[in-house]
This record gives sequence, structure tokens and C-alpha cells, in this order.
Amino acid sequence: MEKLNSELYLQNCCIIKQNEELRKKAQRLNKENQALQTELKRKLSRANSNQNPSTESDVSSTSSSGSINLSKP
Repeated sequence: MEKLNSELYLQNCCIIKQNEELRKKAQRLNKENQALQTELKRKLSRANSNQNPSTESDVSSTSSSGSINLSKP
């Protein structure tokens, strides 16, 4: 019984470590995603303001309507 408990404890420790690594990776990816969204919004805003200054309000409402998922393959 103690051997089984020891094995389960070690498995649990490994799972906890993997979970922490995945959480850190998710935070990094989220930060990168937010930076890419900001950059895309800025580029869209510049492109629209160069093409037609009267539609600038359309860009801000479109770009803020939802999150854009730009993940690397």
C-alpha cells in the first residue's frame, strides 16, 4: 500500500509540474496574442484612415467586437 501511495504521489508531483508549465505557456501565448491583436488593430486603423477617414468609427467597432485568435502553427 505504501508503494502505491508513493507512486501516486510521484505521479501527482509530475502532473502538478506539467500543469505549472502549461499555465506559464498559456500566459505567454495570451500575452503574445494580445500584442498581435493590438498591432493588427493599429494597422487596420492606419489602413482605413488612409483610404477613407470618414469610416474610422466602423473600424473601431469591428475590431473590438471580438477576440482574434492568431496562433502560430
